[in-house]
Amino acid sequence: LVAEMAAQRFVDDRAFAEMKAGGLARRGYGPRRIRQSLDAAGIGQDDATEALRGVEDGEEAAALAFAKRRKLGPFSIDPTDRERQRRALAAMLRAGHEYLTARRILDLSPELVQDGGAWSER
Repeated sequence: LVAEMAAQRFVDDRAFAEMKAGGLARRGYGPRRIRQSLDAAGIGQDDATEALRGVEDGEEAAALAFAKRRKLGPFSIDPTDRERQRRALAAMLRAGHEYLTARRILDLSPELVQDGGAWSER
């Protein structure tokens, strides 16, 4: 029954993987965390790699969305507080972002991400 459903495209792991990866990326998660989620969902290596291909292109946008949603880095109340910066970096890393990407986003000036700034559209 499953084979017949798959043949008629009712069961499509690649489409599911792309949908799940895209949703997690829009919520601000990084490629490493998305891969873990796809693995936990039982998605095969080939389908997961294909789904991640599109996500990796928008990694900085996802990191910026995560920082904005969680009020980290340039969106923080006090971006100069060292302890807050340390916790923000840890949160970004747990969300699956690469260290350099997380540092780059967290080190942005608040003026760059305000309305009209260079990063506000991303």
